[in-house]
Amino acid sequence: MDELRDFRDEEIQKVLSFQKTHCAYSKTPLRNLNALSGRLNISRLYVKDESYRFGLNAFKVMGGIYAIAHYLADKMNISLDRLSFGKLKKEVVIHGLHDTTFISATDGNHGRGIAWVARELGVKSIIRMPKGSSKKRLAAIRAEGADVKISDVNYDETVRICSRMASENGYLMVQDTSWPGYERIPLWIMQGYAAIAKEIIEEMETPPTHVFLQAGVGSYAGAIAAYFLQHFYQNPPKIVLVEPNKADCYFRSFARSDGGMECVTGEMPTIMAGLACGEPNRTAFDMLSHYAFGAVSCLDNVTALGMRVLGNPLKGDERIISGESGAVTMGALYLLCTEKCFEKDRLNLEINEHSRILLISTEGDTDQESYRDIVWKGAYPIVQREPGSEQYVG
Repeated sequence: MDELRDFRDEEIQKVLSFQKTHCAYSKTPLRNLNALSGRLNISRLYVKDESYRFGLNAFKVMGGIYAIAHYLADKMNISLDRLSFGKLKKEVVIHGLHDTTFISATDGNHGRGIAWVARELGVKSIIRMPKGSSKKRLAAIRAEGADVKISDVNYDETVRICSRMASENGYLMVQDTSWPGYERIPLWIMQGYAAIAKEIIEEMETPPTHVFLQAGVGSYAGAIAAYFLQHFYQNPPKIVLVEPNKADCYFRSFARSDGGMECVTGEMPTIMAGLACGEPNRTAFDMLSHYAFGAVSCLDNVTALGMRVLGNPLKGDERIISGESGAVTMGALYLLCTEKCFEKDRLNLEINEHSRILLISTEGDTDQESYRDIVWKGAYPIVQREPGSEQYVG
């Protein structure tokens, strides 16, 4: 398991220790939904609620705060272990790095996290968003002081635009996907995400048997999986990836007989904007293609279901406001456990009355109007199983 060495407990402890030095840090809640686990006929159901993260309503800042800090500390030739966030901010001024500009592509949450960190440190940020991005999320990023615009191409092409702008203007690219020659910062971002898994393990009484993770480019899923796999190496949980069927690059890749990586191109119309990524992070893909137990490709109505289930809990369970990209794992699990047409899939994933399942709600209602439209109006009613909604077990 050499590929997991960057996610060993001692490494991620250093990451979390730095993140904790920001005055806005607090551990996000881990909810134990006992009533719902009984309804689903499983032993335990845990949901980590990332809507409380740094006041930004999403988990993404955990990667940005660590990656940007690591870069600046290296630039100043100071070990990050010796710095708090406050001291780093002072050192940025002392070393004349306040003109540093960070650039990133985002559907919303990652870019807002980068813009927030940049503003907190007194440096600059440029954010570009893919075609069709939410104007509400753009406004939230602009409120953090970023130069932000929506492009006329998809997410993966917007990443390439930002990469060219960085090369031409001397900006620093902060992206959680990697390509040859661009691996260091994506790794730091992934280590930042892995701190979420460390928080979870510190609080759980017994380890999970299954961890359902949203895929996207795979950086977040790879980071969380890597920490769980190395921590519970003798009896690791089953890692199940969940994606929108319009951007299911992992699902399609895992279904290939040659084990190769498959990309999704063109427009990816899905309400799960944070997961509308067609090209996997190569580092994450290499890891997840070896260690993921299965992948689930979901229609938009699956995450709409998850949003309603989490937002309208059974008696005794706590309410969780989960956005379009945060709730898809809940929707997928609910259908797997309650619909007869998915019985074979449930058996293949080895979900039963002894299962202890962990989900992470990666975002809250980052676009409140969209959230209300989906939850109140029921714009995406549940339908029967359709092509593209199957799961694959590797």
